[in-house]
Amino acid sequence: MSFVLQTIEDSVATLTLNRGKVNAINEAVAEELGKNLEELVSSNNVKTVVLTGLGRFFSFGLDIPEFLNYSKQDFNRFVVKFADLYTYIFTYPKPVIAALNGHTIAGGFMLATACDYRVMVTGKSRISLNEITFGSSLFPGSAEMLRYLVGNRKAEIIAVTGDMYTAEQAKEIGLIDMVSTEESLTEHCMTVARGFVLRFGPAYQSIKKLLRSDTAATMRDKDSKYREEMIDHLVF
Repeated sequence: MSFVLQTIEDSVATLTLNRGKVNAINEAVAEELGKNLEELVSSNNVKTVVLTGLGRFFSFGLDIPEFLNYSKQDFNRFVVKFADLYTYIFTYPKPVIAALNGHTIAGGFMLATACDYRVMVTGKSRISLNEITFGSSLFPGSAEMLRYLVGNRKAEIIAVTGDMYTAEQAKEIGLIDMVSTEESLTEHCMTVARGFVLRFGPAYQSIKKLLRSDTAATMRDKDSKYREEMIDHLVF
């Protein structure tokens, strides 16, 4: 079974997370998403990528019940893999649009934060980096992505409270860029994606590298330096 569905239309590739009701992230999901992105980066037919989820969840985060059966060594392997994935998305040479079709929590939040642009549905959906609410620290690199996105003080409030935000609240503090309805999400995201298609090229790649390379270097450094500390603070 494929955990990541892929379609291509008008130079836009859509990758859809497809794992159970909440699109929980495990090692297989991380590997498959990474492989899809690697294939698309060399495709001349794809200029922009949309990342979304199937159903009413973008992703509720890591598959904690599965990781309860992991040894510390095995979980360390996953942590390296997932950190490499969100850093890869953060520095991806093509635009990546997050179509947040529902709850976007913890690991799902990290994937969304790594993207270039975020569109989220209004209503009951919430977005949160809520590790602190169950006594766990953050993936070190994810803290740097959050700081890049909203600035130091807002990042601190988001991370230390673990609050859940509606789409409207998330837009107000800079977590997302556009609020949409469930019915209009695909249309809005495709409009944004096609705008990026028109701007994609060597200049786009250069500008993105200039803006994100310093943060990406810090992400890699902190993920390496503080990985053991983060794993030691996990409660599961």
